[in-house]
Amino acid sequence: MFKKVLIANRGEIAVRIIRACREMGIRTVAVYSEIDKEALHTQLADEAVCIGPAMPKDSYLNMANILSACVLSGAEAIHPGFGFLSENPKFAKMCRECNIKFIGPDYETIEYMGNKAKAREIMKLSDVPVVPGYEGEIRDEKHALEIAENIGYPIMIKAAAGGGGKGIRIAYNEEEFLMGYKTAKAEAKACFGDDTLYIEKFIQKPKHIEFQILADEYGNIVHLGERECSMQRKNQKVLEEAPSNVLNEELRIKMGEIAKRAALAVDYKNAGTIEFLFDKDNNFYFMEMNTRIQVEHPITEMITGIDLVKEQLRIASGEKLRFTQDDIKIKGHAIECRVNAEDPEHDFRPCPGVIEELCVPGGMGVRIDSAIFAGYKIPHCYDSMIAKVISFGNTREEAIVKMNRALSEFAVGGVKTNIDFDLSILQTKEFLEGDYDTTFLSEMMVKKDA
Repeated sequence: MFKKVLIANRGEIAVRIIRACREMGIRTVAVYSEIDKEALHTQLADEAVCIGPAMPKDSYLNMANILSACVLSGAEAIHPGFGFLSENPKFAKMCRECNIKFIGPDYETIEYMGNKAKAREIMKLSDVPVVPGYEGEIRDEKHALEIAENIGYPIMIKAAAGGGGKGIRIAYNEEEFLMGYKTAKAEAKACFGDDTLYIEKFIQKPKHIEFQILADEYGNIVHLGERECSMQRKNQKVLEEAPSNVLNEELRIKMGEIAKRAALAVDYKNAGTIEFLFDKDNNFYFMEMNTRIQVEHPITEMITGIDLVKEQLRIASGEKLRFTQDDIKIKGHAIECRVNAEDPEHDFRPCPGVIEELCVPGGMGVRIDSAIFAGYKIPHCYDSMIAKVISFGNTREEAIVKMNRALSEFAVGGVKTNIDFDLSILQTKEFLEGDYDTTFLSEMMVKKDA
């Protein structure tokens, strides 16, 4: 096992990783930007190294500075968390070249799965169901229009190197397609430095269901069940739950085995997530693979009793998986709500500032993953998520009751948050009945504004 690990991240995920390392007797090195000097992760780690100014490009995306911090501190491995450099194949490759263990898959796998067009091609060759679409190179706008007409509207245009909801447009006719093609191409170039697009059939009103997988370096692989991630606003998840109430055991086994097949197709190692679109007729299609720990990983931990971060560390250090698929048992129900420093009354604009007062919920069946404290100043230059509230119950109904109670107790003074918005979701008939899809929140917001 590693003696010292550097965490190339900040906020709640950095704190989460530090805590796992501490319980395993592993020393930790935090990195921080100048604006994060007093952040909780810098206080909890055994060592902390400043890696640059506040803006991500100068600090948390600064590969040379992070690698230098790792070498100088004597850390043997780097855990990238999620976001920032976690799915950057160049960074993973640089780690290998510096003889530093990257806690995640090989850089080749990240490269394959990071390009959505390439990932789709690999899945299709491995008999993993994919949404009907076009895998080849799109020569120009005219060629793109021909492809769209052959597939049939509605069409989804997506950035091949994209993520986080960027570079995506939906078109229901030729006029919308031509406009969407141009804007998606420009956005892809601006966000990812790569304007390559791919085109596929748009599945209307789908559910977003993802399977958590773990794979060691010896070819052993398991899935840990699914997460229901359909509660989204502008392609960003707001609330997740596990398991999904639309899957019966037969379908869960089938999808889980296909998720494992998808991971094996790219010789996957460590923790990863296979994401599917699930339609009203119980058809499911591979959407993408996230080659990192997910924001919503705690709900899988709650229903399986498996600490995913600790398993990541064990796998990266060369240990074999300690369990087989038959050992994985799903028990109870878990829900996660993301708490963001944002103003729902003004188009969810970010609300950085000082947390003047803080009351954090607790009690049986409630978990809080966060890095905030009273007096903490939320920076303006990073993601607005400040906490994750996770509830667990023996049944879905019990998990919902606990989440309602926890969110009602959660008080953050000095900045606006989306806590009341999260509570409003829990009261809707659609959520209570589990009858919602990826369009639900946007439709709810339209009705509210009407």
